[in-house]
Amino acid sequence: MNMKTKSFEPAYSKTYREGLFPDKIEKAFQMLEACSLCPRNCGVNRLKEKKGFCCAGKLPEVSSYSPHFGEERPLVGFHGSGTIFMTHCNLGCIFCQNYSISHLGEGKEISLERFGKMMVELQRLGCHNINFVSPSHYVPQILKALPEAISMGLSVPLVYNTGGYDSVNTLQLLDGIIDIYMPDFKYSRSNVADKYAQAPDYPQMAKLAFKEMHRQVGDLLINEQGIALRGVLVRHLVLPEDLAGTEEVMHFLASEISKETYVNIMDQYYPCGNIPLDSPLRRRITQAEFNQAIEAAKKEGITRLDKFI
Repeated sequence: MNMKTKSFEPAYSKTYREGLFPDKIEKAFQMLEACSLCPRNCGVNRLKEKKGFCCAGKLPEVSSYSPHFGEERPLVGFHGSGTIFMTHCNLGCIFCQNYSISHLGEGKEISLERFGKMMVELQRLGCHNINFVSPSHYVPQILKALPEAISMGLSVPLVYNTGGYDSVNTLQLLDGIIDIYMPDFKYSRSNVADKYAQAPDYPQMAKLAFKEMHRQVGDLLINEQGIALRGVLVRHLVLPEDLAGTEEVMHFLASEISKETYVNIMDQYYPCGNIPLDSPLRRRITQAEFNQAIEAAKKEGITRLDKFI
């Protein structure tokens, strides 16, 4: 699905012109007083530096920021995706591929002003987008930093690169802000999500979140150079012994989101983090398991697969 670059304007530009940022920012920071940003609803006052499950406080924490060339092709393009890796995570996946960032808190606290300048610096380096990695617990800070970045010339799409454990109420504050939602549908079964991420309600919450994301931005739109401009791009990491429940995930996407959903079915799982010795997650997936995942998508009519188009 294509869109001409000349007809594209980032969603946040219109929101900024219409003066809608202050209300969104106020509502978002009110949620921090008894934190309800994500489905965990920890209820701690982050404005007073109380910490909940995600261990995030009042200011944003960033592990790194740079042009990234390991993302999906429509994001990387010619000059890379401008990734900002946010510290901590609202999920507790024991096998997290970024364990040192999500679990061990690798990164440092920065000011909101510095946060906004990071976005502009990445754009000036030629990045096609600004890609917030694990942003669910920093939505107020993102909203607060954006007006200054926009005033400094920010004009590329914003990517919300999330684990999928998001609150609809929080996502609604991002309506008219985010251009590309890139959620990872990690688990389709409650017992697996509970065992490996301490989030038994993950499948239910993820489905609600995906529907809200798609309502806002629709299917992924790509320009004449193959660069993503707006829409939903779904990631699904295949796990050993089908622990991710790939068939159920693809059925949901095809039947309740769109058969035109752009999906990256990922085969790069490897054991890391804090995995018990007797866990099936102690091994990588087989080629047969990956092939089975691809066939599950095609069976549901999903053909916009990142590595196969």
